[in-house]
Amino acid sequence: MPTRARDRLLQAAEDLFYAEGIQSVGVERLLAVSGVGRASFYRHFAGKDSLVTAVLERRDEHWRAWLEGAVTAHGGGPLAVFDALADGADDPGFRGCAFINAMAESASPQSDVHRLATEHKSRVTDFLDHLIEETGHPRHHELAEQFALLMDGAIVTAMREQTGEPARRARRIAEKLLA
Repeated sequence: MPTRARDRLLQAAEDLFYAEGIQSVGVERLLAVSGVGRASFYRHFAGKDSLVTAVLERRDEHWRAWLEGAVTAHGGGPLAVFDALADGADDPGFRGCAFINAMAESASPQSDVHRLATEHKSRVTDFLDHLIEETGHPRHHELAEQFALLMDGAIVTAMREQTGEPARRARRIAEKLLA
């Protein structure tokens, strides 16, 4: 567990929001799990909404770093993203995509949550574009958008089926798109 109050709040919030949902976790629960006092919480964050924003910004950085590392561990290349997703979905703590989940909880497309989720998905698509471009594929940007769609579908389906198999099926579709 991190030692600084802000880091403890962020870690507790990230874990709880991912496992249980943003709306179902109140400030009291965050304080209890993080071991941080109310005054310290408000020193670091204006309220729960600003904590949610900070959590999603941090999650974006951590998740994309994880994806890049996992793709490398699976040999690199655009199809390795699906191998990485399958590994993640096979984990017992898998609860889908934190950004898709957050958007589902936020009713407003003008919210910070929606904006941050959109930015995250754009960065992931850029990463895919780079991977596909490195293969020399002439339609790399178009394929990156298709791969992003396959990834999101695989993640949601994996959450429903509680297995990494949807990511493996998406990989087979992606192979055909690359051909």
